[in-house]
Amino acid sequence: MLNTIRVEENLQAKHIRPTAMRILVYKLLNSANKALALADIEHTFSTAERTTLFRTLKTFEEKGIVHQIQDGTGITKYALCEPNCNCELDRDLHLHFHCTICDDTVCLTEHKIPHINLPAGYKAEDANLVIKGVCDKCNSL
Repeated sequence: MLNTIRVEENLQAKHIRPTAMRILVYKLLNSANKALALADIEHTFSTAERTTLFRTLKTFEEKGIVHQIQDGTGITKYALCEPNCNCELDRDLHLHFHCTICDDTVCLTEHKIPHINLPAGYKAEDANLVIKGVCDKCNSL
C-alpha cells in the first residue's frame, strides 16, 4: 500500500490539492486491484458525503488520475490510471475484463486497444473495450 507522502506527491504532480478525503480515496483505489463504483467508495467511507466522493472522482478523472469504465452493468466504475498515463486514444487505452460471476471489473493494462482506422469524416474521442467472462479467481473455484 502506498504511504501518505507518496500519495500526496502523486496528487500534487497532477496539480490536485491533497486533502484527507482525496488521499483516502486514492489509497482505496490503489489497494482495490479492481475498478470501483461510487457506491463501493461510499460503502467504505460511510460517514463521507456522497457529493464529496463524487467530486473527488471527477477531479481525479479531469486530472488523469482515474479513468471511467463502462462495463455493461449500467454502473460507472473507476480505476487508477497507470503512471505517465494521459488517457490518449492511441497510446494509453487498454482492455478491461468484467467477470460475470463475481461482477468485478479489472484493467488489463498490458493489453492496449489497437488503433482502428475509421472511415473518412469520423473522429474517435474515446474507446472502451470490455471482455466479459469468468476471471481467474472464479475459474479456479
